[in-house]
Amino acid sequence: MFKKILIANRGEIALRIIRACREMGIQSVVVHSTADANSMAVRLADESVCIGPAQSKDSYLNIPSILSAASLAGADAIHPGYGFLSENAQFARMVVEHGFTFIGPSAELIEKMGDKVTAKKTVESLGLPVVPGSPGALESGESGLKMAKEMGFPVLIKAASGGGGKGMQIIREESQFIEAYNTARREAKANFGDDTIYMEKFLEKPRHIEIQVFADSHGNSIHLGERDCSIQRRHQKLVEEGPSPVLTEKEREYIGSLAAKTVGELGYLGAGTIEFLYENGQFYFMEMNTRIQVEHPVTEMITGIDLICEQIRVAAGLPLCDAALKKPFRMRGHAIEIRINAEDPDTFIPSPGLIKQFHAPGGLGVRFDSAIYSGYSIPPYYDSMVGKLIVHGRDRAECIARLKRAIIETVVDGVKTTLPLHLWILNQPDFVSGNYTIHWLEQQLADR
Repeated sequence: MFKKILIANRGEIALRIIRACREMGIQSVVVHSTADANSMAVRLADESVCIGPAQSKDSYLNIPSILSAASLAGADAIHPGYGFLSENAQFARMVVEHGFTFIGPSAELIEKMGDKVTAKKTVESLGLPVVPGSPGALESGESGLKMAKEMGFPVLIKAASGGGGKGMQIIREESQFIEAYNTARREAKANFGDDTIYMEKFLEKPRHIEIQVFADSHGNSIHLGERDCSIQRRHQKLVEEGPSPVLTEKEREYIGSLAAKTVGELGYLGAGTIEFLYENGQFYFMEMNTRIQVEHPVTEMITGIDLICEQIRVAAGLPLCDAALKKPFRMRGHAIEIRINAEDPDTFIPSPGLIKQFHAPGGLGVRFDSAIYSGYSIPPYYDSMVGKLIVHGRDRAECIARLKRAIIETVVDGVKTTLPLHLWILNQPDFVSGNYTIHWLEQQLADR
């Protein structure tokens, strides 16, 4: 087992990894920017190393600085968390080349699954169902338009290296195609340094269903159930729950087993998530995330398995724990997570600043993952998510009631947060009944 792990991240995920390391008897060292010198992660890690100024490109995305910090601290392994360099193949490759263990899959698999066109071709060859679309990257607007007319509108153009809705355009009419094509390429180039785009048939009323998968170096490849992440705004998840309120046990076993088989055939190692669109009883592969997800606590709550500890175990060459390998797989009750952003709940304008008072909710089945505290100043340089509130209940109705109670208990004074929006969502009849799609929230917000 590792003696010391360097955490190449910040905020709540850095704190989450520190906790796992401490429980496993592993020393932790966290890197930080000058803006995060007073962060809770810096306070609680065994060691900390400042790697640069506030801007991400000069600190959390600075590969030489991170590797130097790992050498200076004498770390055995590096955990990338999520975001930043977590799906950067070059970083994963350099970590290994410099003698550290990368807590994640190989650079080759990160590269393969990070390119959406290559990933789609790869999983389709392994038997996963995919959304009908272009066989590869679009070569020009004219050839793309011809293909779209044959496929039938509406269609969706997506960045091959993208994520988070950037470089994505929905096209409903022929006359919109060329302009949307050019816009998507510009956005893809600006955000990812790659203007490669591809096209898929646009599904009108899909759910977003993702399967948590895991594989070790002992021949075990498993799934740990699904999460329903359909409550989204601008392709950003706001609410995640598991199990999905719309899947049957037969569907759950079908898609879970297929996902587990796929990662086994890929030769994958560690934690991953295979994401699908689900409509009219059919699953369609979207992408694979080769890292731990923001919403991993949902799976932890319904399985009782610490996914961060399993990441570390697998990276150290150990097999998955007995609880993860137990057959048949069963979920316990229901869990829901909400992402709390420091944003105006009506305009979604970021609201960084000083937290004057903070009180986390508590009680049975309530978990609050965050790195904020009273007197903490939220910096304006990073993602606006400041915490995740996760609750567990015997069933979905109890879970919703418990989450509403927990939201009311939560106090974050001094900055605006999205907590009022989440309380509103939970009170909507469509959410209570489970009758929503990935487009539902934006449609509801437009009508408010």
